[in-house]
Amino acid sequence: MNRRKMIWSSLGLGSVAALAGFGAVASVAHARDLKPYTLSGRALGTKVSLLVLHTDADKAQAALADALAEVQGVDAVMTLYHDSQLVALNRDGELFRPDARLLEVLRYSQELADRTNGAFDVTVQPLWDAFVQAKAQGGLPTDETVRNAGARVGWRDLDVSDEAVRLRRPGMAVTLNGVAQGYAADRALSAVRRHGIEHALIDAGEFDTLGRKQQEKPWVLGVQNPRNAEALSARLAVDGRALATSGDYETYFTPDFVNHHIFDPATGHSPTELASTSVLAPTALQADGLSTAFMVLGAERALALAATLPGVDALLIGKNGQTWQTPGLPALTA
Repeated sequence: MNRRKMIWSSLGLGSVAALAGFGAVASVAHARDLKPYTLSGRALGTKVSLLVLHTDADKAQAALADALAEVQGVDAVMTLYHDSQLVALNRDGELFRPDARLLEVLRYSQELADRTNGAFDVTVQPLWDAFVQAKAQGGLPTDETVRNAGARVGWRDLDVSDEAVRLRRPGMAVTLNGVAQGYAADRALSAVRRHGIEHALIDAGEFDTLGRKQQEKPWVLGVQNPRNAEALSARLAVDGRALATSGDYETYFTPDFVNHHIFDPATGHSPTELASTSVLAPTALQADGLSTAFMVLGAERALALAATLPGVDALLIGKNGQTWQTPGLPALTA
């Protein structure tokens, strides 16, 4: 069972695919005749699953369609899986007349990079490319290859303005995999709100919630055990907040999870302390970015940063099984 199926199962709903059957979702209906409606699609390299509760089928379906369109709009601008403005930026080193959505995400990313002293850095794509190419040849990149890739990483050399986005050094490249899914979830949530929806669960790779699952019960999402795909480390009541999880088990280059898809820009290698980070935050964009940043920062610095951010809670799980959490988290664990 993968991470997202595990999370949906923790809701008592079974897998995402099962949501299409009324029997699987009847338990989420409210006493005042709210019924569940769902829609799914693909964007940003992942499956998108949307659930809203409403009394009117036409209104619910219109809200779902607009929400999915918002997610797919983010994909059209920020994906690396097909042609997009982000692909054009990486190819040409500059992008004129950038989309407003791209600017919003890049500016947030730069702010987070500054706040974390570069632990979060969207210009790590050259490191990803180096490890992917080496894996295709059956191994890991050499130290020299990692150094050369790391020399092309540096958030301060990403120039963002309304008129253009520029990469100041040759060979630089940007990935928004640490923020785009969260941002897409926020856009989808805004869309269903515009339609008057008061209760929704958005899964665009990271999770956004609105209202409640049942009249007296909040949405409850599961956090996968990073070393056992069939088990949960926690169940979190996410009343009106977003949840994002980053883990060394999601995409890895070695079976011991030492080398994976998250890179410390300071070393060119994956961070060594944490196996997973789960972050509750007011927005999915914030939760998404922070979950990646916390992996790089490690437990002590991550908890210190979380303490300065209103509405942010975190559950951190070490590679050795040790756990850390913010003071506000115990009340949220269900």
